[in-house]
Amino acid sequence: MAKGTSKRIAAVSRKTAETDISITLAIDGTGESKIGTGVAFFDHMLTLFAKHGLFDLMIRAKGDVDVDYHHTVEDVGLVLGQAFKKALGEKLGIRRYGFFILPMDESLARVVVDVGGRPHLEYRVEAQSMFVRDFNLVLVKEFCRAFSNALGANLHVELLYGEEPHHIAEAVFKGLGKALDAATQIEPRASNLLPSTKGSL
Repeated sequence: MAKGTSKRIAAVSRKTAETDISITLAIDGTGESKIGTGVAFFDHMLTLFAKHGLFDLMIRAKGDVDVDYHHTVEDVGLVLGQAFKKALGEKLGIRRYGFFILPMDESLARVVVDVGGRPHLEYRVEAQSMFVRDFNLVLVKEFCRAFSNALGANLHVELLYGEEPHHIAEAVFKGLGKALDAATQIEPRASNLLPSTKGSL
């Protein structure tokens, strides 16, 4: 079962007093996306994530962005993690591990992921400026934390070096897309096997 031929898809919705989010995901896609969260820079980052991960992704989110972007960014991460978990199903045949080192001009980010059912986040991203207009890059960490918890993934994100905050965020989101693409691909030599000696993920 090769990427591009399977039907690993999911639709997930979540509504709270703070956000109303619906996500449709096809893991084996071509990178097409339609993103609307009410946070323009976040939309741009999610579009890059889908494009470079080759995921087909539709996100509709309404949140209390007049208060802050935090709830919307965090909850999109949560629902996106749930969508990946649902689409992966029993995880038979997946490669499970993925990593990518991604350059974006002067910035270089390393993203490593294990889709093994053990949620954990190591996030080491610091910059002299943490804002792109009114978007605080600290929210990228909150997105990653919610995503890794909901998916059940061990996620390590590190900025090796970088200065421009837009470039830093772009390197992280593109790197996450590429790392997840690698981790979710089917290994032809073990397409019906679970990638674990424990017998479960």
